[in-house]
Amino acid sequence: MTATAVVAGVGREARRTAVLLAAAQAIVGSAAPIAISLGALAGQYLLGPDKSLATAPVTGFNLGVALGALPAAAIIRRLGHRGGFMTGTVITALGGLIATLALYQASFWLFAVGLGVIGVGGAFVQQFRFAAADNAPREFKARAISFVLAGGIVTAILGPQIVIYTRELLAPVMFAGSFASILVLAAVGAIILSFLHTSRRMSSAAVVAGRDARPLAEIATQPRFVAALFCAVGSYALMSFVMTGAPLAMVGCGLSTGDATLGISWHVMAMFGPSFFTGSLIHRFGAERIVAIGLVLLSGCAVVALSGLALWQFWTALILLGLGWNFSFIGATAMVAAGYHPSEKGKVQGFHDFVLFGSVAFASLMSGAIYNAWGWTMLNWIVFPVVVLCFLALGALKLPGLRAAN
Repeated sequence: MTATAVVAGVGREARRTAVLLAAAQAIVGSAAPIAISLGALAGQYLLGPDKSLATAPVTGFNLGVALGALPAAAIIRRLGHRGGFMTGTVITALGGLIATLALYQASFWLFAVGLGVIGVGGAFVQQFRFAAADNAPREFKARAISFVLAGGIVTAILGPQIVIYTRELLAPVMFAGSFASILVLAAVGAIILSFLHTSRRMSSAAVVAGRDARPLAEIATQPRFVAALFCAVGSYALMSFVMTGAPLAMVGCGLSTGDATLGISWHVMAMFGPSFFTGSLIHRFGAERIVAIGLVLLSGCAVVALSGLALWQFWTALILLGLGWNFSFIGATAMVAAGYHPSEKGKVQGFHDFVLFGSVAFASLMSGAIYNAWGWTMLNWIVFPVVVLCFLALGALKLPGLRAAN
């Protein structure tokens, strides 16, 4: 077999893997918008007069993603992509079952635990983008990441529509039908993931190269890795911070639960819609420039949100929030993916997602506390200093000493 044929075969397999992971992202990933759009509202429904902990279930979801990051990476490394990802669907289904039972028992804290378990399952979903990049040629890595995340367009439609049509399905227990539907999503996702190929070539390479893997501390202190992680954390935490508070603010302003759910739908569509071309933009202009554009869009979200409380302002702000997340987060992920060797991927990806989603969990918890104490306006003012810090991290890479280190 010629070298050209081998390269072509690798490219075809990379595209096949990306398509399957995009499909699984679309189905299993729909559990996330269900948990996020209903987590705080169901929390309010289950709480007494004091609603300050209403966003705790959403925090439980994000905390589950954070705590599940390292175990998910270890399980995937042990079982391979197919076995590891199918294990994640089982955990997602278990979380949906616990959340449903908690609503029947009117147990707020059991509901938060259920969302935490869904979050652990979500930690496996978060590994899809890395799996697509790991199996792709270098020139296709950024496109593979964005292609997988493009599956979120279906998520943007499917998740909120499931909420709208199932939230009263098991009445009089509100929202139970929506969380019961997560079991069906997990089952369909498991079927899709069963078609993934096991990659003996990749596994063997990882074993051979394992002796040459650098310590995690050495990788994590590279200036480019630090900047990428900082921008990923900043953009994702801001997205979670504003998005978690948005449904509460919309309902608090007299808008309907349906309006709030559709706002989240537009937001999630904006998060993943540009993914069809974000990878090409990164390949053409560089990851740092795309991250910077994303940060500008995040600032635009806050500007629109601060301009008024009409429905169009909420929806426009959420759309800009999604677009800003897409550019900044995919760009930062591409920077991270370029900073480690195949033998180092498990520990680097696990560490990255642990730090990332630990910060996101904290942001979602603070969202409810700050909204209850100071309102929607303060939530959006906080966006600006975080964006400035991210720009400083990117700008530091241009300094002569750090440029040489990179």
